[in-house]
Amino acid sequence: MKLLAISDTYIPHEFMEQGFAGLRALGVEVEVRRWEHPTLVDLQQANLLIENGGPEAVALPPEVTDDVAEFDVVSVQFTPIGRRFIEAAENLKVIGVLRGGAENIDVAYATGRGIAVLNTPGRNARAVAECSMGMILSEIRNIARSHERLKHGVWQRTFPNSDAIPELNEKTVGLVGYGAVGRLMAGYLHAFGSRVIACDPYCQGDPAPAELVDLETLMKESDVVSIHARLTEETYHLIGKEQLALMKPRAILVNTARSGLVDEQALVEALSQRQIMGAALDVFDTEPLPADHPLRRLDNTTITPHLAGSTIDAFRNSPKLMAGHLRRMLQGEGPLPIINGVQPSLRR
Repeated sequence: MKLLAISDTYIPHEFMEQGFAGLRALGVEVEVRRWEHPTLVDLQQANLLIENGGPEAVALPPEVTDDVAEFDVVSVQFTPIGRRFIEAAENLKVIGVLRGGAENIDVAYATGRGIAVLNTPGRNARAVAECSMGMILSEIRNIARSHERLKHGVWQRTFPNSDAIPELNEKTVGLVGYGAVGRLMAGYLHAFGSRVIACDPYCQGDPAPAELVDLETLMKESDVVSIHARLTEETYHLIGKEQLALMKPRAILVNTARSGLVDEQALVEALSQRQIMGAALDVFDTEPLPADHPLRRLDNTTITPHLAGSTIDAFRNSPKLMAGHLRRMLQGEGPLPIINGVQPSLRR
């Protein structure tokens, strides 16, 4: 059995080598190829093209795609695996994606070819959750704003929320989406003494320490709304003008998930009109954020350049997690994070 792992600028060659090395003891031949970019921004731009246009939107160089017919398994993070790649990979039986989403994979075509597609749920959940907590605290306590002003020699202690700076203790925090990230957030917030409510129609099991509510209730009752849902056709602009109008005037919105979950223009209007107190955002409709974007001019936002999930631990551990899934697959064990319903036929 042969496995092709394709590295990128976030998960470099050595992380792939280290993560999949243990499979060699099971007789797996591992080859690592590089699909890397000059900067992380270049990779992010390629990834946005793929997310918007599908896996055929970005062409791969020949050194990545040559002689792929011999491989049984391919594992990637952001590298696009489209129809042409799958057609060339005649023996392909499993595609492993080193993240939760699979926008860079032609899942429908792979399914039609009987190829199992596995993802890596929760691989950077802790990274995103920790950053989300930082974003909440930075926005409500003016950490980023005061830092920026002090760097410019201004001792500023008055900000748009100065009359209502809260503590998280006994405040209500609403989590839109209650998967791996949301559950970690609930634990952190519970330690802060917050009341935690969550909206997620797909939540299974005991939601404690959160209380499950509908989206309208969450938007009305929350002092902080933090978004952790998956972006699908169903959830596109899940938070729009109508939902923002339900929020408390002193509430803030935090989004470290996907920009498309929020109507960005409606949010800009709500912030400009002081309809809500503020927002902390790590994702945007256009990335990098244009110099003339209104979010850059607002004084009640905390903005970061799409870095919530980017930690050395998340990137180093992702191939290890996928290797664990593949090891169980080869040994006929489960469960496996199969996202397209095709059971892998490979065994040791």
